[in-house]
Amino acid sequence: MAARAAGGRGDDAPLLDDLMPWSVRPLRTGRRWVTAPDAASLRTRWERLVRAPDEERERLFRPTRSRDPSTPVAALPGQATGTGRFDREGGPCPEPVRIAHGPFDVCWLLPDHRLIDAARPELWRVADERQLFAVEHGYVPRDAGPALSVTALLPDGHSPAGRPGRIRPLYRRPGGLEPNLAPGLLALLRHHHGDGVTARSVLAWILAAARHSPAGCVVPLPADTARWSAGVELGLDMLRVQLRGARGGERPRLPGGRRPYVRAAVPPVPTGMAYDPVDEALVLGTGRISPVPAGAWEFRVGGVRMLELWFARRTVAGGDDADGLEAVRPRAWPQEWTSELLELITVLALLAELRPRQRALADGPPLTPTALRAAGVLPVPAAARRPASVLDHREEGPDGQFALL
Repeated sequence: MAARAAGGRGDDAPLLDDLMPWSVRPLRTGRRWVTAPDAASLRTRWERLVRAPDEERERLFRPTRSRDPSTPVAALPGQATGTGRFDREGGPCPEPVRIAHGPFDVCWLLPDHRLIDAARPELWRVADERQLFAVEHGYVPRDAGPALSVTALLPDGHSPAGRPGRIRPLYRRPGGLEPNLAPGLLALLRHHHGDGVTARSVLAWILAAARHSPAGCVVPLPADTARWSAGVELGLDMLRVQLRGARGGERPRLPGGRRPYVRAAVPPVPTGMAYDPVDEALVLGTGRISPVPAGAWEFRVGGVRMLELWFARRTVAGGDDADGLEAVRPRAWPQEWTSELLELITVLALLAELRPRQRALADGPPLTPTALRAAGVLPVPAAARRPASVLDHREEGPDGQFALL
């Protein structure tokens, strides 16, 4: 795909789609009850489903054109779940797994392929202790929020507003092998900025410099090494915050005196979330957390305030599914949610403090798509947009059959 002009500034910024050419669409569960903010609810939902009479099981399952209780489906890569027809399932609940649910949230998922309309097995095949995922946020006009985020967890790619973006693994193969970068891009960047350029430093630059445009997510590439180094340093700072201690890093913390604390316990059923700007306090019913920087409260993606969205996912009933399995949820606010909220406040506050450094990267001579074409980086070959073959990986197919992929 030829790079397109971005934001009316001319041929100055290539598309992320050309720099990280292999991408996967967001997961499509088909039924909301297979995810939850807590693992215990998923185990209870499973038990209720497999013990229900046939007609009740069909209703609770919520069939779609892609999945019903009799659909034959292969196992998800890396997951030891059943592959027999689900209408014959009576075994224990598979262990829920943590996934990244949209930007800056984490939820639990039942990793059973029979329950998920489009689980994107190609992502599961490369999700390991070395992998990182760049997740585009949906484009919304006049959105000043970040264009993408990075996670070590397998992401579902959910977008809080706008059309969902794509999920882009950093590596095409397990074990941190074969960077998902346009062929020749690393060599070109090393020619300009030195042999220290790695796939991780390219991801760091992308995280710091990516921006929205109507044509898609664009990433200006600098010709100036000082600007490149500053952007990579910023991107690594952002990466450490967003990974939340994964991949050998430290969990994000605000300096002493600025760390948020629970001043009044969150009640069992908080009635709402509000912000007190005078006291820098987050108010959840009678509960109170402070100090909460204004930057954390105002942090938005696609125009949606992240703290409010996080709270709504844990307190708002599930719409047309509220009388089914999604209605199985904690009756009282779990203590672990308060811990998760404190961490989220910290993450958003630290990222908000880094935003001025991101805006400072806007100026400088670029490596334009024209230069990338002259270097042979563009156009990207079609093979780079397809997943790599995993020839030594056995996966269980429907009804226990095995396939060599």
